[in-house]
Amino acid sequence: MSDYTLNPHYASDDVSREPTRAGFGRGLKRAGEIDERVVALCADLTESVQMHSFKEAFPGRFIEVGVAEQNMVTVASGMARMGKIPFTASYAAFSPGRNWEQIRTTICLNEQPVKIVGAHAGVSVGPDGATHQMLEDIALMRVLPRMVVLSPGDAIEAEKATIALANDDNNPGYIRLAREKTPIFSTENTPFEIGPAYVLHEGTDVTIASTGPMSAQVLIAAKQLRDQGVSAEVVHVPTIKPLDTETIVASVAKTGRIVTVEEAQAAAGFGGLIAETLCDYMPAPLLRIGMNDRFGESGTADELLTYFGFDADSIAERVKSFVDTRPQYKKGF
Repeated sequence: MSDYTLNPHYASDDVSREPTRAGFGRGLKRAGEIDERVVALCADLTESVQMHSFKEAFPGRFIEVGVAEQNMVTVASGMARMGKIPFTASYAAFSPGRNWEQIRTTICLNEQPVKIVGAHAGVSVGPDGATHQMLEDIALMRVLPRMVVLSPGDAIEAEKATIALANDDNNPGYIRLAREKTPIFSTENTPFEIGPAYVLHEGTDVTIASTGPMSAQVLIAAKQLRDQGVSAEVVHVPTIKPLDTETIVASVAKTGRIVTVEEAQAAAGFGGLIAETLCDYMPAPLLRIGMNDRFGESGTADELLTYFGFDADSIAERVKSFVDTRPQYKKGF
């Protein structure tokens, strides 16, 4: 088991909650204090994406480009070429949703270490509805050569992930953030680095691999499953690319089954990535919990998570049915 320190109150109704975008804001300001090369560019959403603290601390290193996402990443690429470490931020529906071609051509093809911040991802954006509920970003960004893709689980981890991205001055990166408050399941002492997946709870019957704030729901679902006689191993995957294949494969080799959970399109997203990985190593049964070939709807965050089956109760129910009906993979069959 990894040395990931869990918040002992993660399953409590009184657990602390904070948006991952708030953790990003703190991390960006801290990264700016550490390295004067860090600069920030925003597309007219400074407070929404929590760049305002950096702007106030370093006004000379902040650029408001307006509603011009394509221009934002192109300017950032030029700044990176001149030795800066630029962070660009908007809603994920617009960046990378609107400017993917510029990210591909001006950033990735030219091997510039620009960090793209996609806030308000997933259905939990809520009332803004399907146009603003970005579900395809994991698929879009993980296929870009050399692009690092992060989906932190809570605000504390988001802060650490932002600083880690700033320290990587060789690769472009993408960090996926949520709008609403989500449970804090890590601690200030919990380790984070780009790359590793973390085993939060050991089990023998099924692996549940999750990314982003969904890991908080999965932890609670695992407790419910334990009461139903199912031993679930929980693997939190904040780094989607590069994937920690070793940890995933070792877990599935032990449990013989795997369920993936993401607040995004399962096709070509995190679930698709795990399906590709299993094809390379073992024919283990896989259940992908995510959005399945549809868009979101308008509602409160909690309503939508329940409606689309992303709450702990729904996850536990689907995992239990999967375990009851699919045999475990055993080496050699």
